[in-house]
Amino acid sequence: MNAVRYTAPARLLHWLMAALLIGLLALGFYMSDLPLSPEKLQLYAWHKWAGVTAFILLAIRLLWRATHRPPALPASMSAAAQRMAHLGHLALYGLMIAIPLSGWLMSSAKGFQTVYFGVLPIPDLLAKNPELGELLATLHGGLNLLLVVTVLGHAAAALKHHFVDKDDVLRRMLP
Repeated sequence: MNAVRYTAPARLLHWLMAALLIGLLALGFYMSDLPLSPEKLQLYAWHKWAGVTAFILLAIRLLWRATHRPPALPASMSAAAQRMAHLGHLALYGLMIAIPLSGWLMSSAKGFQTVYFGVLPIPDLLAKNPELGELLATLHGGLNLLLVVTVLGHAAAALKHHFVDKDDVLRRMLP
């Protein structure tokens, strides 16, 4: 069966985002329980830089997606399964927007400005407010847990299509 593939830029952006998000999640979970130290502060800076980079890549990816139609889902998929696929993608995009924004708001409220790669200050969105910062930290953590569940569901669905349904859904996104 000849797969209708995503464009090369779409595939590249997908896998770059996947690698970046997995790295961000791993780093975020690792650094959150570390005691305060210069190492922890450096890890937080790297996490923020990677988060800003992911947000920029997401903007590029959304622009690409808006100007390039993705391949149609297989006709063999039920209407309900197609709706679930679209909702899953909407959830992924929504979380990829909400998570960096919640992190940016949290950093602003906690009084820690993000300086991209140590040279470009990103303006704070909120005035310093430690109580709000803690609330936003809880939101940021919860959104990340939701992202983990959503990504696992996305990967499971792709593997199901490949091994059970034996259709081209996974192959069309592979490099």
